[in-house]
This record gives sequence, C-alpha cells and structure tokens, in this order.
Amino acid sequence: MAIYGLRVVSFIFAALAFVPAGAHFFSMYSKLKLDGTSYLAAQRAYDGWSLFGIVVLGALLSSAALAVVLYRSGGAFGLVALAFIAIGATQFVFWNFTFPVNRATRNWSMLPDNWEMLRRQWEYSHAAAACLNALALLLLFLSALRLDARTA
Repeated sequence: MAIYGLRVVSFIFAALAFVPAGAHFFSMYSKLKLDGTSYLAAQRAYDGWSLFGIVVLGALLSSAALAVVLYRSGGAFGLVALAFIAIGATQFVFWNFTFPVNRATRNWSMLPDNWEMLRRQWEYSHAAAACLNALALLLLFLSALRLDARTA
C-alpha cells in the first residue's frame, strides 16, 4: 500500500511540475516573435511562479523515495530512478541556463544589450526542462503499468 501511495504522490508532483514547464514550452514560439518591450510585458505573467519550486522539490523527494522503496522491495525501480534523474536534470538546466539569465535581466525587469541571446537561452532552457518533465511523467506512468505482484 505504501508503494501505491508513493506512486500516486510522485505522479501528482510530476504532473504539477509539468504545468509551468508546459506553459513555457507552448508559449515559446509566440514569445520569440515579440519585440523587447512586449517581451518584458509578457514576462510579468510569470511573477510568483518561483513558488512552483516547492512542487519540483516534492517531485524529486517523492520519486527518490519511490525508487528506494521499489529497490528495497525487489521491485523494478529502473523507470522510477530514470524519472528522478529527469526531474533532477530540470534543476541542472535551471541553475546553469535559466537562473543566470534571470540574474542578468533582473528577472526580466530590464533588457541588457544582449537580451535577444538571453531570451533564446531562457526560452530554450525552459523548453528543455519541459521535455525532461514530460519524460519523467511518462516514465512514472510506464513504471505503474509494469507493476508486478510483489510491488502492487
């Protein structure tokens, strides 16, 4: 029963982590066409979204706990471990590509001379994170489909 609960919690956190990532991904094409002033205005839509970091932490912790429990129970934990790695990779992308742009633009409250290059880095890093979040969600879903009698 604990495994089932961890699966549900992991899936919910991974799905919630995909919400802002998916929003960034699906708005990227339109936002890359905007001029500087319009882009700064559009970026205000993301004010307060840093609170989703709590969801990412929940996704990391719950997927790690699920992987440990599956490993200890003799269950197949590979897909869950890969989901954890994918969620962790979103943090690598954020801290190495997104966060430096946030700092350089003061969270898109000003446009430095190289703002277009920074915009591309910011948008593509979010697209990469969205793909990693989608992969994590898929892996967690597939792991639930591969339940065996000992881990159900």
